Amino acid sequence: MQNRLALITGGTRGIGRATSLRLAQDGWDLVLGYVRDESAAAATRSEAEALGVTCSTVRADLTTDSGIDELFDAAMSRAGRIDAVVNNAGATFRISSLAETPPPTIRRVIDLNLTSAVLVARRAVQLLRSGGVLVNVSSGAATTGAPGEYVHYAAAKAGVDALTKGLAIEVAPRGIRVIGVAPGTVDTQVHADAGEPGRPERIARMHPMGRVGRPEEIASVIAFALSVDAGYVAGTTIRAAGGV
Repeated sequence: MQNRLALITGGTRGIGRATSLRLAQDGWDLVLGYVRDESAAAATRSEAEALGVTCSTVRADLTTDSGIDELFDAAMSRAGRIDAVVNNAGATFRISSLAETPPPTIRRVIDLNLTSAVLVARRAVQLLRSGGVLVNVSSGAATTGAPGEYVHYAAAKAGVDALTKGLAIEVAPRGIRVIGVAPGTVDTQVHADAGEPGRPERIARMHPMGRVGRPEEIASVIAFALSVDAGYVAGTTIRAAGGV
């Protein structure tokens, strides 16, 4: 019997990597998208394969139509089907107030975190069959607004939450579930990529739990969303933000 196949965008670093390895443990074969970090892609692929599943990595720029097509075509060529999509690619790029953020950065953030997420979701529901699941990875910032840090990113992620709600209703009659997962601050390299590697420690000092999340904790929520245990969960975004 064939394993189920999951396509994960941004699947080789941070939350994406943790999700890839968790799904590999659960017996999913994988196709992982990434944009530039070859070493992270190779390492994640090796670790997933060591867990007994097949894993392919595809370098694809999801801010382009051709990149999205390349990633989904690669997944379909594996087994002629996709059983789940984790729509995870995203980044903040910079930490600053909106007034201090250059317009090109704002456009880049919204293009990746919202426009690309919508287009990936569109392609996903074109290809998923009855029983398929799309998980859109949003952010706790969608409801906090992230003032002083990245309001534009928060706005983009709020759009992802709306995408989850509306699309879930559109495709429910086809037997496809669409679910969102909204992580709070998680200890990944995204903060260093945005110029503040110490941000998790700063947030932890203010957090009700006294700590930020671990990638594996978010991966567990995504794994639940994909499981039969979540069979009646759709059109909602599960918040995994430690109470914030």
